[in-house]
Amino acid sequence: MEKNPGEEALALLRTRICDPNAFFSLLPPSPDTNFSKLKFIVSSSITEACNNSVLLLGPRGCGKTAVLELVLKDLLAEYPDMITVIKLNGLLHSDDNCALKEIARQLCVEHQLLFSKMASFDDNTQFVISMLRECGLAHKTIVIVLDEFDLFAQGKQRLLYSLLDAMQSVTSQAIIIGISCRLDADQLLEKRVRSRLSHRKLLFCPPSKDELERLLECLLSLPVNSSLPQSYVVEFNKELRILADQKFKDSINTLLSSDSTVDQILRFLFLSVSTMDLKTGILSVENFKSVVEKINRKPKLEYLKDCSVLELYILVCMKRLEVKEQNSYNFNSVMKEYKAIHDSFQTPDSYARNVCLRAFEHLIQRELICFMDNRGYNQSIEFRSVKLLISPYELHQGLEKNQNCPSMLQKLMNQTGQRS
Repeated sequence: MEKNPGEEALALLRTRICDPNAFFSLLPPSPDTNFSKLKFIVSSSITEACNNSVLLLGPRGCGKTAVLELVLKDLLAEYPDMITVIKLNGLLHSDDNCALKEIARQLCVEHQLLFSKMASFDDNTQFVISMLRECGLAHKTIVIVLDEFDLFAQGKQRLLYSLLDAMQSVTSQAIIIGISCRLDADQLLEKRVRSRLSHRKLLFCPPSKDELERLLECLLSLPVNSSLPQSYVVEFNKELRILADQKFKDSINTLLSSDSTVDQILRFLFLSVSTMDLKTGILSVENFKSVVEKINRKPKLEYLKDCSVLELYILVCMKRLEVKEQNSYNFNSVMKEYKAIHDSFQTPDSYARNVCLRAFEHLIQRELICFMDNRGYNQSIEFRSVKLLISPYELHQGLEKNQNCPSMLQKLMNQTGQRS
C-alpha cells in the first residue's frame, strides 16, 4: 500500500517540534547568542582548569534549560573524559542536607563508588570537597546545575556556601550553573555567599520577530533529502509563503501578545500542524487561525454571548457604577442605576424586580459577578456587596457578539468606556 506523504510529513514535523533543542539548534551561529556565550564560559573553565559560576535568568519557557542541554551535549562530545554533570532542582532539593546527599549520590554513581545513605551532612560535605579536589588533580571538571536556583537561596544557604567556599581552593575544579526565572536571584544570597559567586549572568528573552520568522520557516520546512517524494517537498515548502501573509502575522501577533515564550510557540506550532489536511498534505492559514482561536478562547465571552438582554443591562449598570467610583454596591444600587437608564432613555426593556433578581442570581451562578466577601452570608442577596468578574474589554466584546443586545446598550457602554 502506497504511503500517504501527508502523514509522513506530519510525523516528521511533530517530531521536530516536540524536541525543544531543535528550536535553538536552528538559530544561526553567532558570538552574541546565549548558546555561544555559555559554551565559551564552560569550555574555557574546562580547558583552563579554573572554577567558575554563572546564572541563567529569564521568564519560564524561554529556553534556559534547552540551551544549557545543547551546550553540555556539545562539550560532552568534545571533552568526553573531562566533565561530570550533577543536576539538582530546587523544587526537590532545596533542603541543604537533601541537596548535598543528592550531589554525593550522583558523584558515586558517576565514579562507581559506594554511596552511604546514612552519611551525615558533615560526612557528605567532606566527601564532596575531597571529590572536587580529586577531580581537579585529574583535570576533570564537575558541572553542578542548580535549577530553580532561587529556592536554594532560602534558609541558611549552607549548601551554596560549602560549594562556593570549596571552589576557592586552587586544587578544585568546578562550575556552578544556576537557572532561575527570578531576575534578582543573586540579590537573595547572603553577603558571604554572594562574595564567592562569579557575577556572570545571561539574560534569556523571547525570540524577536525577525528571529521568529526565520525559525518558523526552518521548523516547518521539509528536508529535501528526506524519503518524501521530491515534488511533494517542493510544493509543501513553496506553500510556506503563507508565513509572510498578513493574516498569518495578525494571528501569531494576537497569540504572542499575551505569551511569547518558546514553549507557547512550540505548542502553537504542534497544534497547527496537527490540524493539517492529510489528503492535500499542505498547511494553510486556516490551520493557524483556528488554533489561535482555541488557545485564546475566553469562557466568559462565551457566557456573555448567551446572556439575556436583562442580564446585559445588569452588567452594564454595574460597570457604570464602577466608573462613577462607587466601589461598594449591591443589587439595590444596581436597580437604581437600571431605573435611571430606563427613565433617561425611555427604553422598552422594563422588567419587574423579582425577574431582575432571578437574572442577578443567574449571573452569580455563571461567575460573571460575585460577592465582595463571605461576610453577611446570612443576609438577603439584595443587600450583599458584589463586584464584576469581567474586564471592560470583555464586556464590550460580549455586547458586540450577543445577537440580542440592543444598540442603545452598546452606545451606553461606549459612553461609559470613554468616561473611564
